[in-house]
Formats: sequence, structure tokens, C-alpha cells
Amino acid sequence: MSIWTSLYTGSSGLSTLGQAIGVVGDNIANTSTVGFKASRASFRDMIGGAAPNGQRLGTGVRFAGAQVGFGQGSVMQTGAGLDFAIQGGGFFVVNGSHEGMNGTFLTRDGRFQLDKEGFLVTSNGLKVQGYSVDTNGQISASSGDMQLGAQNAPVATSNVDLSVNLDASAPVLPPWDPANPGATSNYSSSVTVYDSLGAEHRVDLHFRSDGNGAWSWYAMVDGGELTGGTPGQPTEIASGSLSFTPEGLLDVQTVNASSADFIGATPGQSITFDFGDALSQGGTGQSGTTQYAGAFNLRSTAQDGFGAGELVNVSVAPDGTVTGIFSNGQSRPMAQLALASVRSEDGLRRAGGQLFQATQASGEPLLGAAGTGSRGAVVAGALESSNVDLSNELVTLIAYQRAFQANARTVSTADEMLAEVANLKR
Repeated sequence: MSIWTSLYTGSSGLSTLGQAIGVVGDNIANTSTVGFKASRASFRDMIGGAAPNGQRLGTGVRFAGAQVGFGQGSVMQTGAGLDFAIQGGGFFVVNGSHEGMNGTFLTRDGRFQLDKEGFLVTSNGLKVQGYSVDTNGQISASSGDMQLGAQNAPVATSNVDLSVNLDASAPVLPPWDPANPGATSNYSSSVTVYDSLGAEHRVDLHFRSDGNGAWSWYAMVDGGELTGGTPGQPTEIASGSLSFTPEGLLDVQTVNASSADFIGATPGQSITFDFGDALSQGGTGQSGTTQYAGAFNLRSTAQDGFGAGELVNVSVAPDGTVTGIFSNGQSRPMAQLALASVRSEDGLRRAGGQLFQATQASGEPLLGAAGTGSRGAVVAGALESSNVDLSNELVTLIAYQRAFQANARTVSTADEMLAEVANLKR
């Protein structure tokens, strides 16, 4: 090896270690960056000509690149509804334009938000990919942009469940008069129902004793809420009968008619009024409506309709299923996050902004639900912190610094030797 070669050997070390220190500096700078994955510098030796014994001589070192380490970062709880972390393998999948590049990117940064159109996006506007879920709970087979900002459609009331105690000593009143329900019924109460448009309607229920354990009931609404009705005039939309055993147990319940034509809604809306587990239906006769001595008591009511609702919050299950919580008190699965795995994580290319792109070396991303294959679980209300080990980086930085100083010494020594050669002429 000539003196000139020694000079260039030391120079290669200076250049390579300068790049390696840059890798360490990048790691240290991103100690607090959410979803960041630390890199480590790789080196390769360089070979020159052959020595007299046949061995090839080393001529220095070169920088072989930075290898990203995809080890798990610690999971930090944030409490934010749209913050997600992955515990285990896999990546979130996002799509869009980033720094002039269009396409699909992978990331461990789960800081998401909703845009003005209701799409789940990253902080720089890339759309998060997932599987849509229809109102019947069926998950789509293909992934796409996740849209969560939809309304929850209204559902018309079809069933009303009631638990009532009717006074066994109630007197028999004059015949039922729909125009004067207050004077021709023993008791009354009300329940709210919904039409197909989600509009609320108050239904007044009137109970009339027919004597000997027999009762009639009538469901009335204001005629102004019905097609062709008269405002202020109570109009019957359903009626039926109840009969009780001498022990006050519900024996038989019947519905004579049930049909409501609410204005603008689906006509002929039928509502089933269920007063409990009648003996004739195989029930106990006492867990719903009863006829015991004592005051009228409406114990409970429940109905299955609701109005339209706006999305107010979301919850996320470990398998990535996103459940929307709406202003009408309802909740339903809306989408499922897609996670990607690749055959070789080392083959992924950094794209900046905690994003990675698939290459031929990594293989194409394989999308699926969290918890399947090598994909980890989704942790809601949390973020994955950087996996940089600061103490290790500082130790590595010191080692590189010392190596840099040693290579600088090699260069200065070669320079001194060349100066001595130049002085031989004197």
C-alpha cells in the first residue's frame, strides 16, 4: 500500500463516518417523533490491488446505507378518539399525494382525524384505508378510503313494549269515545314513537276496564300528524284488548288493528304493542302487565325506533373495527381499519413523514384485519412513540467520533510522510 493509498484510505473513513454520524443525528432528532423507526449505519470495506502474497489489500471503507429497525416503540395513552397505535407487527395503510409522490404508503403513525367530507385522514391529508361495514354489519371484501362522517339513518318504530299495573278495582265507564278519551278511559299514559323519516310522534295510550278482568286499550295521536287528519283531534292508530286471571296475571293480549299514516312518511306504519309474557303465549303472566289491586302504575316502556343522528364519537376494537357513536344514542360498526404486512420490512423505502413505500425488495403489501397473520392489534386512544434508544445512540455517537478522530490521524500521518518524501530532495 502506497502513502497515497493510505491518504485516501483515511479520507474514505472520514467521509463514511461523517455519514454514519448523520444517521445517529437523525435518530436523536426524532427521539420524540410519533411512529419513528430508528436506523443504523452499515459499512462495507473496499479492496484494492493484490499484495505479494496474493492477498488483496484493503483500501478503506464505504457507507453501505442505513438499515431501519422496525422494533416496537412504547405505546403512549393519549385518550384521543382518533389516535391509534399498533401493538405488534403491521402498518397502517394510507393513500394520496406526499411530497410529489402519489400512491399507497405504510406508516406506524396513528395520528388521524376526520376531514370536512368525513374521511379518516392523516395530519397531511392522506386517506386511511380500511373496509366499509354496511348497516347489516357485513364487511366489504375490498379496502378503500374510510369515510366515517355519515349520518345514522332513522328507523321507524315497529314494536313498543310496556309494563303496566292496572287497578283491579277500576270501575266500568261509559262506552269508548275517541273524541272524548279522557272521560271514557280509566287511565292513560304516553310513549314516543318514530316514523320512517325519524320524526317523533307522541302516542297516548288509554286503558278502559270492561269488567271481570277484561280491558281495552287504544293508541291515539293528534290528527294533525296524520295524512288527512284534523289538528287537535285525537285519532286512533291502534287498539286491542287484555284479559287477566283472578290472580291478576296477564292471560291473553290481542291487537285489533294497528296502522298509522304519518305525514310524509311511509304509509300504513304498523306498530306492535306488547304488554308482556301472557299465559296464553307460554309466559308467566306477571313479568309485564298485571292487574293487581292498587293505583295505576306504568313501570316501563321501550320502543325500537329512533331518529337520524350525527356522528359524535368513535370507539375502536383491537381488530380495528370502528364503531360510530351518534347523537341519537345509537351506535353501529362503520368500518374496519386495514393493516398491511410485507415479506421483508428491510426492503421498505423511507418516504419521509414516518411513511414507507413498498419496493420489489419488500414485496407488495398484504392487507388484512388486525390480529390476523403477522398483524398486531389496534390500540385505541394511544400512539406508538419513537423506538429510538437515546442512551445507545449517544454511546454510538461517541464511538463514531473516536473512529473519525482516528481516521483523521491516518490522514495527517500520511500527510507528514509525504512531506518527508518531498524533503528528501533538499
